[in-house]
Amino acid sequence: MTRTNSTVKNMALTAVFAALICIISPWTIPIGPVPISLGTAGVYLCAACLGSKRGSSAVAIYLLLGFAGLPVFTGFAGGIHRLFGPTGGYLVGYIPCAFVAGLLIDRIGKLWAYPLGMVLGTAVLYFFGTAWFCLLSGTAIIPALAACVLPFLPGDAVKIACASVLGSKLRAVADKSPANRL
Repeated sequence: MTRTNSTVKNMALTAVFAALICIISPWTIPIGPVPISLGTAGVYLCAACLGSKRGSSAVAIYLLLGFAGLPVFTGFAGGIHRLFGPTGGYLVGYIPCAFVAGLLIDRIGKLWAYPLGMVLGTAVLYFFGTAWFCLLSGTAIIPALAACVLPFLPGDAVKIACASVLGSKLRAVADKSPANRL
């Protein structure tokens, strides 16, 4: 496979994973100021399957589509105003989450690196999101953690476990493809 074909394949995979996040993120369970969504599961899969650079690029494409007004954010909302709301930091935090998770997975390459990378990426996501939430809502850190982090830990643990298993299998298949034997 030529370098051009490999580049086209990488661009297509990045677009497919951006579309995956767009499709699964709007479905939510409203539980408080930050709803439960499958957005983080999509981010985890991007990192697991595409690695740090392409995974975070797919997430950035998803965010740009949402900021442009497409209804891809929680509750089928879109628009730049979502960035400036109290949950905007969680959206922006998706990019470093994917980058950190993908970086560990890329560098270590072992099965245990998948959940470890995703946990560390989630910690970065929570940092960005909670700091932004506190800044915009005027909420102190402890109440913000109680409302915006603690309710999500069990669900994120399940998403990380599922994305680690599925992502490692998908990445193994992708690594065996002719495009990666250059």
